[in-house]
Amino acid sequence: MSNPKPYPALRNIQYSPLKQGEEHYIVLWDQSGLSDERLIIPLNLFYLFQFLDGEHSPEQIGMEYLKKYGEFLMPAKLEQLIADLDHKLFLEGPRCETAKAAAVQSYRDAPARKPQFAGKSYEDDPEKLRTQIAGFFTAKEGPGDAPSENKGKAIKGLVAPNYDVKEAGPLYAWAYKELREADSPDVYVIFGVAHAGLAGPVSVTDKNFETPLGVVPVNRPIMDALKSNGEDAWFADEFRHQKEHSIEFQLPFLQETAGVSPAGASSAGSPLSMVPVLSSFPPDSVLDSAHRDVADRIERFVSVLREAIAASGHRVCLIAGANLAHIGLRYGDNKAPTDFSFHRCMQSDLEMLKLVENVDARGFANFLAKEGDRRHVLGFSAIYLLLRLLDGAKGEVLRYDREIVDQFNSTITCASASFF
Repeated sequence: MSNPKPYPALRNIQYSPLKQGEEHYIVLWDQSGLSDERLIIPLNLFYLFQFLDGEHSPEQIGMEYLKKYGEFLMPAKLEQLIADLDHKLFLEGPRCETAKAAAVQSYRDAPARKPQFAGKSYEDDPEKLRTQIAGFFTAKEGPGDAPSENKGKAIKGLVAPNYDVKEAGPLYAWAYKELREADSPDVYVIFGVAHAGLAGPVSVTDKNFETPLGVVPVNRPIMDALKSNGEDAWFADEFRHQKEHSIEFQLPFLQETAGVSPAGASSAGSPLSMVPVLSSFPPDSVLDSAHRDVADRIERFVSVLREAIAASGHRVCLIAGANLAHIGLRYGDNKAPTDFSFHRCMQSDLEMLKLVENVDARGFANFLAKEGDRRHVLGFSAIYLLLRLLDGAKGEVLRYDREIVDQFNSTITCASASFF
């Protein structure tokens, strides 16, 4: 094993609090999927992670521990922690770069993007999966059998969660019931959230996506137009699609409600295809002149994608797989949510969703920018792109709910919405 850099730098690693008995710990993991490892550490060591910034040596980090706790941290213990982080690919450096290059090549060589969460977040057996999805529609929290008011109309867009399917399946069903009963198109542009971040604001992949129900192919005419009229940067970070769940979680619902067969055709015989897009940018990037370069890249992508859709001649449905607020210790807040703080969050969500219903992309961005990321609405970028590309549509929020994700009451809010 190569030695870590003299000034160790932590990658964009996720963390969550953990309580075992009376002891408190932090769990670390890599949301990008480059590493499958986890690391559990005590709170006193987690304090030092702010100094794993590439600018502090181990000796300097040890001094910060002394300042904070008034006692020495044995150098061997700190060296072991840094070595463990490096071994698990949690640090920037040669081991990380080598592993990333191999993972990127493996992804590009694969004939299709394989399902990563089948058997974990949803059933991996095709018949069991179909039964599972059908059960979400008839569940107590699901949409039931009453016909949609939009039955038979041409659907233009959906917002659905990207939370674990086992837990939030009925909430997905509210959105996909509208698709099932609509005059559905053949092409779906799916905007997912890159939870591990991206080098740029968007990442497109031309990989077909495999699920237990078959393969959903990408739409080649639209993809070719993006490649010929766009930027290489849109595809440079496509490895992020490998372990990201926000698009994958939409596909079994899409396959069932749009009637796709294992061969990739709809029940009516016409091909079903998609354009998978991951996104990661904050509201300020489309509002603040200080971020003009990022805003210009987003505008360029929206323009080229709109032109590619128009040139394809296909009817397209836009789907945003996006959760809303993330509140609690797990997401960087200094205390656990209470019923009162959740209700305040819900009120803000519902006010924000009025702007989504009105397809007001700029108003949506302004609303969140004024909050200053107070509620950590991680689905902003996917919903923003959907709103920018919806033309002449009117939205309706179908269902709103929340999921409690840990023992400290950390909470994610979600909604389903349709656009006709």
